[in-house]
Amino acid sequence: MNYKRGYVYELMEQGGPTDVRESYFKEASEEMIRARTLCAKANATMPDDPSYIKYLEELFGRKLDDVRILTPFICDFGNRVKFGKGVFINHSAILSASGGIEFEDGSMAAPGLRVATINHDMNERHTTYTYGKVTVKKNAWLGMNVTICPGVTIGEYAVVAAGAVVTKDVPNYAIVGGVPAKVIRYLDPKEQKE
Repeated sequence: MNYKRGYVYELMEQGGPTDVRESYFKEASEEMIRARTLCAKANATMPDDPSYIKYLEELFGRKLDDVRILTPFICDFGNRVKFGKGVFINHSAILSASGGIEFEDGSMAAPGLRVATINHDMNERHTTYTYGKVTVKKNAWLGMNVTICPGVTIGEYAVVAAGAVVTKDVPNYAIVGGVPAKVIRYLDPKEQKE
């Protein structure tokens, strides 16, 4: 069967499923190789050489003058990640982004961030995938070695404690921690500065 270009991304947007045996998945495989190659080039550049940014700009298809990403950095679908202004992602982040990731203005991540937007079907685990977009809202702060699971939204000004595994949406102004992450307390919105 002939599929139109972009069909695999339409399926990802809908949450899947996709099947790696279908011809439409070739487009996704090509993006994965493109993304991994550009990340490898960025990571092979010395950290004090700002030219590594050109590889990340090619990866994401946009200028990164208002976004700061430190290497080493891994992302498998650069075309599925969106950034607002003033985003900061510290080193050693791994973005499994086929389901889509959005970092809104001012969001920041400490070293070791892990974001998953894809999952395997329980029965057809080698061939069938499902997806869930991850959104990190305005001015959210993700601590060291945080893992975010598919379909999760991190609320505005939320704080995710180091080592947390986030399996459910985090409310605005919440501080969460643990495995799985649970609300510890809330920040006072009046104390937040833009």
